[in-house]
Order: sequence, then C-alpha cells, then structure tokens
Amino acid sequence: MRRCCQGVGLPRLFKGVGMATPRPPRYLLVFDFDETIVAENSDDSVVRAAPGRALPEPLRQSQRQGSYNEYMQRVLAFLGDQGVRAADFKAVYENIPLTPGMPELFQFLAKNHELFEVILISDANMFGIEAKLRAAGVHSLFRKIFSNPSSFDKRGYLTLGPYHSHKCLDCPANMCKRKILTEYLAERAQEEVEFERVFYVGDGANDFCPSVALTSADVAFPRKGFPMHRMTQEMEKKQPGAFQATVVPWESAAEVARYLQELLKRKC
Repeated sequence: MRRCCQGVGLPRLFKGVGMATPRPPRYLLVFDFDETIVAENSDDSVVRAAPGRALPEPLRQSQRQGSYNEYMQRVLAFLGDQGVRAADFKAVYENIPLTPGMPELFQFLAKNHELFEVILISDANMFGIEAKLRAAGVHSLFRKIFSNPSSFDKRGYLTLGPYHSHKCLDCPANMCKRKILTEYLAERAQEEVEFERVFYVGDGANDFCPSVALTSADVAFPRKGFPMHRMTQEMEKKQPGAFQATVVPWESAAEVARYLQELLKRKC
C-alpha cells in the first residue's frame, strides 16, 4: 500500500538548488466521527430537533441493512417537513459531547502538528461534522474530511447524498472507507508524501474494513467493546496473524494520546 518505516526517514523535497521545503509529516492519523470523536451517533442525535424528539414508527421501521444513507435521506426530509432548519441542526451537532479523553488527544495533536497529518473518514455528513469540529475548536487540525455530501436546498431542508460507489461487499453501498484511505495514500504518494505509519481511530464495523488494509508498521485503535474491536478479535481467533496492524483498544482517547506520546519518545 505504501513504503513502510525501515528506520529511514522520508526524503526532503527540493525547490530549485538548495531550497528545501518543510519536512512532510511522518505519520497519518485517521479518525472516524460517530462514537469515536463524538460520544453519539450523530444521525440519531438529529432526532432531538424533531417535534417530540421522536420519529414516526413507520419511518423508523423503514431502515434496511446496507441502505442507511437512503434511510437518513428520508429522516432529513421528515425533519424538513416539521420545520427543522439549519440553525436547529447546527445547535444539535454543536452540542453532541466529545468522547472521553478526546480533548486531550486533540491537544496532543495540536502540539505535534508537524509530525501528524490528520484526516477524518465518516459515514455521517459534512455539515454536521464541520459544525461540531468548529464548535470544538479543532477543525483546523484536519487536512481533509471525507463524508457524505450535505447541503440545504431552496426550501431550507438539509439534503444528503452518497459519498461514492464501490465494489466492496462488506461496506454500505454509499461508502467504503478502505477505498477512500487507499486512494488517499496513493494520492499523497504521488505528491511525494509517504507515511512511516498509519494510525486508525474508530469504533464501527465500517472502520474494520480499512483497518484490515493496514500493515504491520501501523496501529489500529478500536474503541473497546464496539464492533471494530470485536471484529479484530474474531479475525485474530479465526485467522491468527491475518490482521497485520498492532491493535490498541481504548476507552478514553487519552489512552491513544499516551500511546502516541510514548512512540514519539522512542523516536520510532
């Protein structure tokens, strides 16, 4: 997938004779959003903006496996019909709590921004993610955010679309995070930025797919007790050694920060 750390640093890039650009970041840190950065599933959180803070039962029952994006399109249309508008959605997203320890992890990344390139890959929506990251004061930490496109139409309704199409049989039809991560690494490699290590912080089943593509140089941080964690454990039992990345489960994101801090101390 890329060249891994072999004890050799990344080469400096040059502009003209003797003019070196700043050294590129050594590590890529990938975040999920729902139940990783924030303590809730933001798609469920928006229901708080509905009258009575509930959805009609027929709408709730219309959800089908693998078609969650389409289900959320119907939910947002219903909320629009109920008069929920941009300011209402923004208030809900801004008030979703961060997961335990996440402020400490963000503080660590801010202090070490020259070493870490940070991206976010989420099956939520761009409007909600950006609203929360700005409210938390951490939007600038992220080089790029990959999520389902969302915008407000002429009626003031929040609309949602699929991120892309793909052929992965393990992921929902609208998003394969492995495809996004693989393409991002290839794009950065073309720009002469290749990372010594990739760190992936997630919780869900759709975070397991990209984590399988990590190498033995990389680290997967599954939230303890959540689907990604259970799936890594199951894979290790069924196929010992098949999951190549180091697995570091976490309950508080401060544990992720401490692990990365120790790694920097070892200067690996």
